[in-house]
Order: sequence, then C-alpha cells, then structure tokens
Amino acid sequence: MNLPAFSKTYDGVKVLDFPGLTLKPGKIYAILGANGSGKSTFARIAAGVLPADQKCRIPGSVGYLPQKPYAFRMTVKKNILLTGGSPEQADALMAALSLTALQDKRADRLSGGETARMAMVRLMMKRYDVVILDEPTAAMDMETTSAAEELILKYEKDTGCILILVTHSLQQARRVADEALYFHKGKLLEAGEATQLLYHPTKPETKQFLEFYGN
Repeated sequence: MNLPAFSKTYDGVKVLDFPGLTLKPGKIYAILGANGSGKSTFARIAAGVLPADQKCRIPGSVGYLPQKPYAFRMTVKKNILLTGGSPEQADALMAALSLTALQDKRADRLSGGETARMAMVRLMMKRYDVVILDEPTAAMDMETTSAAEELILKYEKDTGCILILVTHSLQQARRVADEALYFHKGKLLEAGEATQLLYHPTKPETKQFLEFYGN
C-alpha cells in the first residue's frame, strides 16, 4: 500500500513534511522520535482525523487508537461492543487484558490505564486493513503492557493488516516491530528494517536519539 506524501502547517510553520512510503500488509511499523518530532501529527493525519495541507487518504479501512481514547457513559462491555463483534469475542479480549472484572463498570469512571485497555479491546473487535496505535501502552504497567503487546502481535497475525505503532519505548519497538521509522523535527529521517535501524542506524541524528533514550 502506498502512503502518499503529505505535510502539515500551523501558523505558517511546517511541522510535518512526510515524503510518502510503501507499507506492506502483515508488518508492524514502529514510529519513533523525540517529543515534537511529528509522530502523533503523522498518526492523526494517516488516521484521517486531522487534515493535511493537501488531500490525503489511506485506501481501505482504518482503525485508530489515539493517545487519549474516549470512554462513553455506559458499561465497559457495552463500550467494547460498539464496534461490532460478538459478546463471546468481547469476553475473550477482555480476559486477555484483565478487564473481565470491570465489564459492568461505567467506562467513564475507569483509570487511565483501564481506559487504554478497554479502548484497545474495542478497536480489536473489528478487522481493519490499517491499524494506527498512538502510544497505546503509555498508561499501562509492565504486566498489562506485556499482555497488550501479545494482543497487538496476535491481531496483526490474525488479520494480516498494516499496523502502525507510535511508541516512545525503544524496548517495545524491539519486541514487536518489523520495520521502524524515525522522525526528527517533522521529517522522516530514516526508515528500514527494525533491527537494522535500532542497532545500526545510518543517520547521526538517529544514533544520538538511540543513545540518549537507552540504546
């Protein structure tokens, strides 16, 4: 799938200049970069929730999990069933992320980590051609992060989708990603196979980033 080139300008300042890229189904792409590098702007434009400077649309169905997902004022299970699927599927996914005991609780009263887990399950009730996850485990502890990563890997394997994962964690990128994209000051500076980029980057800015954030 060809992801077209696009840019984003705020108040006359170009904050993102993406050159376009070919993405392969069945692959997980980790989006890396420091705060302010354009990662979330890229994710929001790719998901279709933020307009780019020029018309841009990803072909096929797109599922998007923002950094701060929304919880509707109904039970956790009813929130999860909003995207379709069966109650049995919801039960299995809730069990995978330790949500079963919370299924009858009002979703808008969950903690940040609980909301993140619920929103991930809600998204994964449906099959998409492209899934974009923006820091999906940032509010989770180590145990639930591990369970969420297993669910991400299983979903990608079962659906064969293109999965784009924005993450601040180099360790998470190493665990789950097939490919990696490094953003620097609003530009895609380096892209390639995840192991190669994470351990043997070619750009000095990428090397500096990896060293600073724990490579």
